Amino acid sequence: MILIVDDRPENILPLKKILELHNFKTDTAESGEEALKKVLNTTYSVIILDVQMPGMDGFEVAEAIAGFGKARDTPIIFLSAVNTEKKFITKGYTSGGIDYLTKPVDPDILLLKVKTFYRLFEQQQELKAIQESLRQEIDTRKHAQEELAMRMDELRFILESLPQIAFTIRTDGRIEYVNEHWFQYSADAHVFPDIHPDDQVFDQWQEHFENGLEFSGEIRLKHLETGDYKYFLLKIIPVLQGGAIVRWVGTFTDIHQQKMANEVLEHKVELRTKELTDKNQELETTNHELQQFAWVVSHDLKEPLRKIQTFSHLIKDKYLTGNDEAISYLNRSISSSARMSRLISDLLDYSRLSVTAYFQPTDLDALVEELLADFDETIREKKATIRKDRLPIVETIPSQIRQVFQNLISNALKFSRPEVPPAIDIRYEITDRKDFEGQASPNGQFCRITIADNGIGFDEKFLDRIFVIFQRLNNLNAYEGTGIGLAIAKKIMDKHNGLISARSTENAGSEFILVLPLVQEHFLAPIKTDH
Repeated sequence: MILIVDDRPENILPLKKILELHNFKTDTAESGEEALKKVLNTTYSVIILDVQMPGMDGFEVAEAIAGFGKARDTPIIFLSAVNTEKKFITKGYTSGGIDYLTKPVDPDILLLKVKTFYRLFEQQQELKAIQESLRQEIDTRKHAQEELAMRMDELRFILESLPQIAFTIRTDGRIEYVNEHWFQYSADAHVFPDIHPDDQVFDQWQEHFENGLEFSGEIRLKHLETGDYKYFLLKIIPVLQGGAIVRWVGTFTDIHQQKMANEVLEHKVELRTKELTDKNQELETTNHELQQFAWVVSHDLKEPLRKIQTFSHLIKDKYLTGNDEAISYLNRSISSSARMSRLISDLLDYSRLSVTAYFQPTDLDALVEELLADFDETIREKKATIRKDRLPIVETIPSQIRQVFQNLISNALKFSRPEVPPAIDIRYEITDRKDFEGQASPNGQFCRITIADNGIGFDEKFLDRIFVIFQRLNNLNAYEGTGIGLAIAKKIMDKHNGLISARSTENAGSEFILVLPLVQEHFLAPIKTDH
């Protein structure tokens, strides 16, 4: 905007029209005092100022404007019809004007000068803006440098306090700073310590450096005094500022003692592993011999027992008719021989669990149906009732899992209460995890099978004992058995990566719970259990 100052409106109007015709915005003042007020509140690009005015003349106004920080650089063009002498022109320039025109003024000349001074003023304002921007940028950079220097001092203080060898690397790959520990392995702060010829860690670090990635690796450094190589863990990480890497910070952590201890330990483990391998081979050989021995012994023991039972029956039937006391003694002998035979058979079954076998899909429903058919006579004699869910197909070793169900169903029939017909309930559900309390889930990977009865039960405080070989909770005279059946079941379930447990109350029945994976982890793989 251009300010026109003249005490005569007839002089202002033509200047205003000429300037506005050339797209200049204008403002006017009819006295020096009014002009000063407007200069205080508005920024003008050019001021056209009449010299001869009542009150404050143009020279006084120009001098006052020069004292304003905001307007001192505004171009002032003096106009005068009276003061045309050289001394007045000179005073105009010394008062702060940049041009002095005498009236009558040539409009074209005035317009050219206004355009020139307007453009100069605008360029001056742009230059000031640039200068201010540069000043702010300089201040910002100065502040950033001061903050960076402060952070570097903090970083150096931290690095000096570390027990490790610590250093920083510039973005051009040169070492920038090292702490005191560095000089135990290098005499020069700008040269890396000597590394073992077999270690190629720095080649790998170079790749990480080029890609801006954190690096970590083991390295051996040569001690300056001793000349010995020691193991260190080298770790170098980038330091980011504004998303860009400004430097790298690295440390060498002494792991020599740990490394030596690990090597000793690895050597001991290697020796121990060899010893265990040799022992396992010996155990396998011994186990095989024991299996053969168990089979031979059981066969050789059963043969004389069969003869004892056979001849005892012949003596009882042929020579002791009417001799009740002798028959009673002989019956006890026959019963003991039968128990001995069952014990030998159960021991043989237990030992056979160490034989290599294979998992295969097994229809548990068909397997249990066959077992129930085998127990048909006992079921009829005891008037037992059986209820059974349709059981799933599960990966098992069929002959062994059959033995589990056979032992559990046999016990449910055998340990019934006097005068109370056995009632057996076989149910199952798919569960989400290998757990007795797992939630039922149609998409689960395990099946939980429960075999419940209404028999004599047992006190649950003895739960841990019932799966231990030769442990019995019942009177031998009242209930036959060797105490091996549940131990066999437990061993088979372990072999199937499953679980077995029980819940019971005396004289209120028992529940035996089996949890089996539907699919074994190693399908059709041979499974071996040590005896």
